[in-house]
Amino acid sequence: MEDTAALAGQITELAYALDTFYFLVMGALVMWMAAGFTMLEAGLVRAKNTAEILTKNVGLYSIACIMFMLMGYTIMYPPDPSNLFLQFGDGLLGASDNSAEDVIASGGDTYYSALSDFFVQVAFVATAMSIVSGAVAERKKLWSFFVFAVVLTGFIYPIQGFWNWGGGFLSESFGYFDFAGSGTVHLCGAAAALAGVMVLGARKGKYGPDGQVNAIPGANLPLATLGTLILWLGWFGFNGGSELKVSDVGEANAVALVFVNTNMAAAGGLVAALLLARAWFGKADLTMALNGALAGLVAITADPLSPFPFLATVIGAAGGLLVVVSIVTLDKLKIDDPVGAISVHGVVGIWGVLAVLLSNGDATFVGQIVGILSIFAWTFIVSLIVWFALKATVGIRVGEEEEYEGVDIGECGLEAYPEFTKASE
Repeated sequence: MEDTAALAGQITELAYALDTFYFLVMGALVMWMAAGFTMLEAGLVRAKNTAEILTKNVGLYSIACIMFMLMGYTIMYPPDPSNLFLQFGDGLLGASDNSAEDVIASGGDTYYSALSDFFVQVAFVATAMSIVSGAVAERKKLWSFFVFAVVLTGFIYPIQGFWNWGGGFLSESFGYFDFAGSGTVHLCGAAAALAGVMVLGARKGKYGPDGQVNAIPGANLPLATLGTLILWLGWFGFNGGSELKVSDVGEANAVALVFVNTNMAAAGGLVAALLLARAWFGKADLTMALNGALAGLVAITADPLSPFPFLATVIGAAGGLLVVVSIVTLDKLKIDDPVGAISVHGVVGIWGVLAVLLSNGDATFVGQIVGILSIFAWTFIVSLIVWFALKATVGIRVGEEEEYEGVDIGECGLEAYPEFTKASE
């Protein structure tokens, strides 16, 4: 009997180790998405603004890690969900991790390290902030952006994250379903980005006096393409990691389905966007194709487990069509988003949350709508307040001359392509 109990304990410990390792690897893939956002944005901005956008991305990731450790994680996953105030007894990641005895005694309810959960979650919050980075590119003051990153990653994102994943009212009272964060991560980031863009205004020369929209091409499309493919790869961690477990046959099969559906949605989104661009503009627009792939990924993120691969492809394709229409529409409304982040993550994020209803019988229309409205209203309104506060104090936009010359020199004191710039003078 004792031998049997010991063997069962060893199997439980082995499963715990496997699930923790899997979770950490998935977290590393999500962290790798920071490189994807960095390369995508660096490719879609002009050469004179490259160094600054790179600084933004490495800076925001680091700020997200620190703020989520200091307060964000405790707000989002409070030891006592009925108390939204900071509970520093378990804050600052000071609480000990799970012991072998506790894991065995849990009967399988505790199956991965608590710190591995933090590692994955901090990569998620950094993703939300990365969405803001691209939308406000080429005219935003660097340090004002970093101040906003402190507020979003430490306060804005964790509050609405608690509503869904931490035991808050969206999941508990309304049955809101958002598996990996089409709303919680992507819509949140897009809402904050929209508020920033509206306060900031468009780039100089983007819109003409007669309402015309002037194209401002990115400097490095190979880099943008690389960034998209990195994000595509990282998204397997984003969605796959949200399954949380891989140590039994059912969960292993579920992870495999999540991976396949994620891949098919991206493929469907890219092809659909490419076809629509060809039909609408007469050309195979690479930037639309790249955003189509990302739109497909965002669309399937709310529920990559319920659909069969064909339906996942259709959901992604619908996202790809929607993102093309949205990008064009926002330009007509003079909402200047250099990388299409608001369309990809916001408009398609809403579609992703609603698409859950196509295959998940546990989701309800009311619950999904309440989730969308709650996340958007909270993030947009609070972000708007913060942006206006920054504008009234330290300012949020660089000067006209600095914008013309490029923010690399003014904000960072260096250029990303100095030889190229000098050769072109």
